[in-house]
Amino acid sequence: MHRIAIATALAACLAWSPAAQAQETREVQSRDGSFTGEVVGTPVEGSPFAQLEIGMDQSEVQELMDAAPDRSHGYESGKRWIPFYFGNDARRVQALYRGHGCLIFTGGNVWGGAGGELIQIEHDASGECYQP
Repeated sequence: MHRIAIATALAACLAWSPAAQAQETREVQSRDGSFTGEVVGTPVEGSPFAQLEIGMDQSEVQELMDAAPDRSHGYESGKRWIPFYFGNDARRVQALYRGHGCLIFTGGNVWGGAGGELIQIEHDASGECYQP
């Protein structure tokens, strides 16, 4: 009985996005070359999402998309609990652009400073990628 409960819980944790599981995930270098991010799926040619680059700032993305996200939420990453971690992704922000997909940005350090860099692009016009 306990094995079934553990297996079910583990499967739920691993199934973070049905859309992401069905699509190819590529590791991509940021435009300045200082870190890598992920691109999930294939962009629709000619769409604004096809022009996005890992490492873009949130304001650049909104300008390119010509809109604010339809929905967004912030959450803590696991890095939040690393002692003496001063990086800019202790928090993250997920944004949904309906008809295009989801984006994940760094949300800042443990004190709320820095952040705002695009670290994941998920091409999913259905919007299933958005997991608040």
